[in-house]
Amino acid sequence: MPNIAIISASVRTGRNSHRVALFLKQYLEQQQLSAEILDLNEYRFPLFEERLKYQATPSTKVMQFAGRVSAADGVIIVTPEYNGGYPAALKNVVDLLYDEWHRKPVAIATVSDGVFGGTQVITSLQFTLWKMRAWTVPAMFPVPRVSEAFDENGIPADKATIERRAANFVNELLWCITARNKMTER
Repeated sequence: MPNIAIISASVRTGRNSHRVALFLKQYLEQQQLSAEILDLNEYRFPLFEERLKYQATPSTKVMQFAGRVSAADGVIIVTPEYNGGYPAALKNVVDLLYDEWHRKPVAIATVSDGVFGGTQVITSLQFTLWKMRAWTVPAMFPVPRVSEAFDENGIPADKATIERRAANFVNELLWCITARNKMTER
């Protein structure tokens, strides 16, 4: 059973993107998949002065986070769009790691209160992950008007439509995980 790490990228007060992270965790578990949320709001990392592999004495929290990303078969990043970009907290942890991203299947879910669902952030985040040698999954999961689409507990207003979209998104991630596993078996 694949293990999926879901990075909830917002640390803002009143954040709405975490609703989507909660939904995806519940959805993955309903599909009999292992899922855990790595909530950057709980980690509250400082700005890093250096990549993890060059840190002399990384904190236990940093090592735990890196270990969870490394151990995951795939990662889903749930990120809001802030002025066309992604949060500094996310950039901070993406840059913290390097080897952990190598050929890791990463799917991107974007969120906004507007009509575009955070789609403007996809290109910049995808480019950064490519530079980190991650394998970004071609399927995306944009969520427009997130506060209308999900409640605080991650329950979708239109369950059938959201679950259909989630199935396509997750299936693409699972396909990439399977393909990666087959390639590394050689």
